Amino acid sequence: MAKFDKADLERRMKGAVEALKGDLSGLRTGRANTALLEPVMVTVYGSSMSLSSVATISAPEPRLLSVQVWDKSNVGPVEKAIRSAGLGLNPINDGQTLRLPIPDLTEERRKELAKLASQYAEKARIAIRNVRRDGMDALKTDENKKEISEDDRKRLETELQKLTDEIIKAADEAATHKEKEILGK
Repeated sequence: MAKFDKADLERRMKGAVEALKGDLSGLRTGRANTALLEPVMVTVYGSSMSLSSVATISAPEPRLLSVQVWDKSNVGPVEKAIRSAGLGLNPINDGQTLRLPIPDLTEERRKELAKLASQYAEKARIAIRNVRRDGMDALKTDENKKEISEDDRKRLETELQKLTDEIIKAADEAATHKEKEILGK
């Protein structure tokens, strides 16, 4: 087990918030945005890859996304991945290009997207808490190895908890902002 490194733990927690912001930017608010397809993973060549590793994504019109698949044999898996990504998009297959018309957001779809935003936030909170747990374990290990005193461990645990709370608050704020944007409030 590595020694307690607060800077590394903070970096990892902030990374979880950045990943959350990336996921949230992909949730659409009614217009075509290539970030919408960033979280989509495609199973090709026996492994899972991001959509952007097998295709070019563009937004030629405000309500249309275009996915140009590089290898014709990957069109089927890409289409399947987009359909099963829970984004509410139905690809239209034009040979090697998939066109994705962006449907109007119904109230029901807005609620689904808001729910998805809160699921992304929960995933980020779990990741942040896992980092905190790693830090707590490192502190206990350091104390057991007599590298720090019990008082130091308790002080650092309090600092780590405060850091965790701040970063979870940032993740929650990002998700709340996105939910309001989706719901049009």
